[in-house]
Amino acid sequence: MKTYTIYLCLLLFVFSCTNKKTENWTHFRGSAQNGHSESPIAPTSWSETENISWKTAIDGKAWSSPVVYGNQVWLSSATPDGDRMFAVCVDFETGEILQEIDLFNPIEPERIHSTNSYATPTPCIEDGRAFFHFGTFGTACVDTKSMKILWKREDLNCKHMQGPASSLIIYRDLLIVHLEGTDVQFITALDKYSGETVWITHRPEEKYSEVEPVYRKSYQTPIVINVNGQDQLISNGAQFCMAYDPLTGKEIWRIFYGEDSTVAVPLFYNGTVYINSGWVVSEGKPYWCRLFAVDPTGQGDVTQTHVKWMNEEYIPQTSTPVIVDGLMYAVTERGMLSCRDAASGEIIWTEKLSGHFDISMLYAGGAIYFADAKATTYVIEPGREYKPISINSLDGIAKATPAILRGSILIRTDKFLYNIKS
Repeated sequence: MKTYTIYLCLLLFVFSCTNKKTENWTHFRGSAQNGHSESPIAPTSWSETENISWKTAIDGKAWSSPVVYGNQVWLSSATPDGDRMFAVCVDFETGEILQEIDLFNPIEPERIHSTNSYATPTPCIEDGRAFFHFGTFGTACVDTKSMKILWKREDLNCKHMQGPASSLIIYRDLLIVHLEGTDVQFITALDKYSGETVWITHRPEEKYSEVEPVYRKSYQTPIVINVNGQDQLISNGAQFCMAYDPLTGKEIWRIFYGEDSTVAVPLFYNGTVYINSGWVVSEGKPYWCRLFAVDPTGQGDVTQTHVKWMNEEYIPQTSTPVIVDGLMYAVTERGMLSCRDAASGEIIWTEKLSGHFDISMLYAGGAIYFADAKATTYVIEPGREYKPISINSLDGIAKATPAILRGSILIRTDKFLYNIKS
């Protein structure tokens, strides 16, 4: 009986080990798209000579984030002039480049803003398939086992003006793609297996027709939430934030804010949607952004009825905040770090930092992570007081939001991909 008990315990141990869920990082800001890592631990101290598991040179210029499934890390990249756009697969454990796949070769690609890249949209990934998007230049699906291109689309076009930036998301059997330029503004859902169009929805002509083309562009990445049993695709484009049925593209509700160049991803917490507008322009220059807290249970235009609060203090335009235990943390481009009550919008504390900040915030292992453009990452404790943990520097320029999983941080700079592990 004793031998049988030992044998049974051994079987249960093996079963639990083999069935342990492997952490993946499938989208921009994580698999749940909320900036939260599933990893219970994460490094809090590193440098060029400390806690670097591996460091791999990546060709091209790209501000897209890495995505991970199984033992594969996938990245998009492009030449600085945009004449070659490609995918790179790296081994998660060793950093070895497993494959480099050419996807698009535009002839005389349109110019982009000097601070952008031709490979800024982050890919997304699932078992067997990785999806890559270069805005108007093309969208593609790669088989992650055979390393072959399954399908490509080059007919979904717009004039970005400043280059592509919207990342893809997977929803069930659909791939959601945003293309909103100075000429056309639309969202489309593609069949993720074939690349064929399932639905396409254009932004409403009202308001858009009233503003100059420059104020119609946006660079947003949507999220999908569930409200009273119904999924909603939340898309904060220029002028409006709109909620759609992700299966059909039919509008559910909208709020109007009248700004363009939205970048930061919406958040959803405790039944409330948080939306960053684009730049508010004053005297011809962009100065600040607005943050809206919206009750997503309405229908139609809910600007006057379902906005819980709006705040203009310390709101980033580019980086996405993170919410932890009812507190929202954000850092503006000019380095104003803030903590606010997510329910009321009330500012709890602020801290002024030096540097320029475009990278979105993440939460992992009980700490909050965010970085500046000089590849300096700040780690702080969440809470009602500012409590720094560490400041960690790498060489190079950083504009890509990291991936944090399996006790590692994957940080991409302008030249390298790092795996940092304590």
